[in-house]
Amino acid sequence: KALQETLQVGMQLDQQQVTEALGSRADTLGKRMESLAESTDRRLKEISGEVEKRLAEGFEKTTATFTDIVKRLALIDEAQKKITELSSNVVSLQEILADKRSRGAFGEVQLNALVSNIMPPNSYAVQHTFSNGKVVDCALFLPAPTGTVAIDAKFPLESYRRMTDQALGEAERKAAERQFKQDVRKHIQDIASKYIISGETSDGAVMFIPAEAVFAEILAHHPDVVQESQSARVWMVSPTTLMAILNTARAVLKDEATRKQVHIIQEHLQYLAQDFTRFRKRMDNLARHIEQAKQDVDEVHTSAKKISSRFEKIEQVELEEDGAAEKAVRAIDSGDQTKGEKAR
Repeated sequence: KALQETLQVGMQLDQQQVTEALGSRADTLGKRMESLAESTDRRLKEISGEVEKRLAEGFEKTTATFTDIVKRLALIDEAQKKITELSSNVVSLQEILADKRSRGAFGEVQLNALVSNIMPPNSYAVQHTFSNGKVVDCALFLPAPTGTVAIDAKFPLESYRRMTDQALGEAERKAAERQFKQDVRKHIQDIASKYIISGETSDGAVMFIPAEAVFAEILAHHPDVVQESQSARVWMVSPTTLMAILNTARAVLKDEATRKQVHIIQEHLQYLAQDFTRFRKRMDNLARHIEQAKQDVDEVHTSAKKISSRFEKIEQVELEEDGAAEKAVRAIDSGDQTKGEKAR
């Protein structure tokens, strides 16, 4: 029975210890769970804030990107409109150049624009009529010995296009090349026969080719045509080379105007020489007057020094006379005193 009680007491103590240990462990576990919950909640809040921040930044970047895309799409749309307009203009230009009459008008307009921008108004005329009744696109009125120079705009474009069209066969391109050379030769002969008039124009005329590519093709690959134009004294030019010729012509006109005014310039130079001669004489007279004035000033200065010196001498003489008189008075006073003492 005592053993049973001892065992029962031991079991109660063990049960109490186990209960206390379980309670302590439960408290510790509860605190840890609370701490873990707080830490987890805090971490979740941090993660949530970071996610919200990242999402906000992502939304801002997405919005900015979308706005930039919209702007770029607007620019692309505007550029596409301009390309469409340019395509329409190119088609219109092709339609203009397809017609011979319109092509001629295009060359004349370009020629007139170049000439009017460089040359003085009274040095040229458009659609000028010569004595033979032929009308030239532009005539330059240059001084002798050059005289009047005719400029005619020619545009052999159709055969040039066929000659350079790679879609055509070799035979067709060769035929187009022959036609191109024939067209250019015909233009050269027409200009030489119509616009080179003895006693009225210069001994040469100008063939204006408004397309640089056509001009380059002739110079680079058709030297026989170039030689023929030189023999006929018809000078082929492009817009670039025509500008150089016009600038040279303007310089010639300016030089001619200067030479016409040479006698006026010489007359003014003579007047200027006379004025300078009078100016030099007056300067010489002024220099003499200044020299005389300097001499007079020196003489006056010398006289002033002499007068000052004489005044100083006079003052010195007066001072000496005053000193002698004072000595005489003192001597008389001294003699009177001596006589009085003896009388006493």
